Amino acid sequence: MKKRPRAQRHDERWLITYADLVTLLLAFFIIMYSLSKVDVDKFQNLSVSLSKAMGAGGSVLESPGPSVVPGAGEVSQDTMKAIEIKQMESITDKMNEYIKDSGLSNKARVVAEERGLVLSFQGEVLFKMGSAELTPSAMDILYEVGPLIKDIPNYIKVEGHTDSSPINTDKYPSNWELSAARSNEVAQKLINIYKTSPERISFVGYGQYRPIVMNDSEENRQINRRVDIVILASKYASSEAAGPLRMTGQQ
Repeated sequence: MKKRPRAQRHDERWLITYADLVTLLLAFFIIMYSLSKVDVDKFQNLSVSLSKAMGAGGSVLESPGPSVVPGAGEVSQDTMKAIEIKQMESITDKMNEYIKDSGLSNKARVVAEERGLVLSFQGEVLFKMGSAELTPSAMDILYEVGPLIKDIPNYIKVEGHTDSSPINTDKYPSNWELSAARSNEVAQKLINIYKTSPERISFVGYGQYRPIVMNDSEENRQINRRVDIVILASKYASSEAAGPLRMTGQQ
């Protein structure tokens, strides 16, 4: 019995090559599109994650190296600036809302300066007179501040200030010691309770020597007694970086 001859089929192998080519072109254009679109939120999250992984402060791509994509270095710098501005604006909005809702409008303020964003709190909402022990209201304030600054890559400086009224106790021989003890207390709480990276935070006491207004009335002295939490702009990261880290391998 003879087998029936198979019907002649057209050669369709070219379709496989064509499909592969279309797939590659699609992948290529998707990659090019993704490189041209910068998602600020995703880039911000990437920056924070890399900063944590590298264990350092400052912006991760503050000084980006050469890129395989022409112009990508400039885009990275501009994007990092945009991210920082967005972060500062977000913190400003949230803190101003908290200050208003908590009735602290006359006791706290948020100020944008060239060096960064300053969260300023009058001493009486944080400490009792002549003391460096945080009050319950101070803990409420830090409860709001801590989460806002915990994950940003910028350096944080806590600055203590007093008025010109002299102090001389066994614990605090001068306003310098008192202001330093207060800023240290705030810094320690931000580190130990709210998990702010200790590599990014520092504290300093200025005593009565950097007043906002003249110490010629009780009202003005109250304004000068304050603790400032300064979120430094990323351009100051190099001046804040730890000296021993820069000296590694040069001992």
